[in-house]
Amino acid sequence: MSPTLRQRQPDTVDPGQPRRAERRRTLAHTTPVLLLRAAHPRQAALTATGLAVAAAISGRPGREVLLVLATVLVGQAVLGWHNDLVDRDRDARRLPSGKPIADGYLEPGTAWFALTCGVLLLIPLAVMNGITAGCLYLASVAVGLVGNVALRGTLLSWLPWAVSFGLYPAFLSYGGWGGQAVGDAPQPAMVALAAALGVGVHVLCALPGLVADHEDGVRHLPLRIALKTGATKLLVLAVAWTVLVVVGMLVVGNSVGLGR
Repeated sequence: MSPTLRQRQPDTVDPGQPRRAERRRTLAHTTPVLLLRAAHPRQAALTATGLAVAAAISGRPGREVLLVLATVLVGQAVLGWHNDLVDRDRDARRLPSGKPIADGYLEPGTAWFALTCGVLLLIPLAVMNGITAGCLYLASVAVGLVGNVALRGTLLSWLPWAVSFGLYPAFLSYGGWGGQAVGDAPQPAMVALAAALGVGVHVLCALPGLVADHEDGVRHLPLRIALKTGATKLLVLAVAWTVLVVVGMLVVGNSVGLGR
């Protein structure tokens, strides 16, 4: 007797799966999520966490550490939104770009509104660290905004990063709790190292976009170096530079502290 052939049953499809996928797509395209993506959240979180950790290591109380974290998060979000607004036409040449504004998911007007609200929130947050410290941090954000529209495609692309990062030690050393807080001037060595760190971060942030920048004719410092050394060697050099600078900051902070 020939063996009985079993009839193959059709694959069962979960009727809820398309609905769940649709919900995920819908959630990803909501305005809050799109604004979060346009704020460059990874860079914002790393910068804010780094400064908050530095504040904690320098002996600042918990509420001041949280204030530093909140201030820098808002400031970085403002810079991120502004960066994507400035770059939206160039990013739109390569769709999908992964940028919500350039890809048409987030209206530029909405991003400008969020940026304006962010600035209005940032000013009192910064001043809560002390008037001197707050003005210094607002100055660092202003330098970053100027850097988004100027010097980015030139040999001096590193300058806004160096200046912005160089202001961070003063923001921390002068900072405290409340508008009347007055701290101490930062150690010059710490300012120099922070500026050097900004240059290293600039190179690391520029590396993923080197090909697109080259095609668009953007000749910033990292691209000029990469054309001579190669992207891989530049990555190694940038990582080594950044690590050495961070170690130097830890040594200086341990020996003489953040402020004078």
